[in-house]
Amino acid sequence: MREHHMIGRIAAACAALLCLAAAPADSPVNVPEPEGLYAGPPKGYTPPTLKGAAVVDADAVAALMAGPDKPVLIDVAAPDRKPSNFPEGRLWLPVHPSIPGAIWMPEAGAEPLAPEREALFYDRVAELTGGDKAKPVVVFCHVECWGSWNAGKRLVRKGYTGVRWFPEGVEGWQEKHETANLRVDPAWKAASEPQAGR
Repeated sequence: MREHHMIGRIAAACAALLCLAAAPADSPVNVPEPEGLYAGPPKGYTPPTLKGAAVVDADAVAALMAGPDKPVLIDVAAPDRKPSNFPEGRLWLPVHPSIPGAIWMPEAGAEPLAPEREALFYDRVAELTGGDKAKPVVVFCHVECWGSWNAGKRLVRKGYTGVRWFPEGVEGWQEKHETANLRVDPAWKAASEPQAGR
């Protein structure tokens, strides 16, 4: 009888282990917020929250854009890399489909980010918000991208209270709205700087 009971418990334990093995290694609903900035691979499941910021969807971003207090939209997606067959001697100026009116600062959410690049990020955001730390600022990149989470975290740490994190990113926007082709923000000057600041 004890043997039969023990075999049943072992079978139940094995079944539980099989279920765990079949589940994703990092569930999209159980990713905890790191204490500081995230320095792992930029693509991957992100937390559902960003402490100190509001998490918004495409409809909320559109509503903000239609409201009286226009938000600053900051896209931190990495630029596409220059194709290997791109003609030698020609200027490579990547364009990026994004939310119309957004400011594109590629890889401003990278970690680590060189101190001079981080200072430039803060200076540019201060300029775009007119120094108003309560002004709505929407940060985004691609879906399942830590870059926008980090950029939002940087702003929260700097005392910005109107930060909105849009984790659905460009893809989430494209599902419901038109996009515009952006060029890199001239002040960011990252067009020729792959892995900016790293």
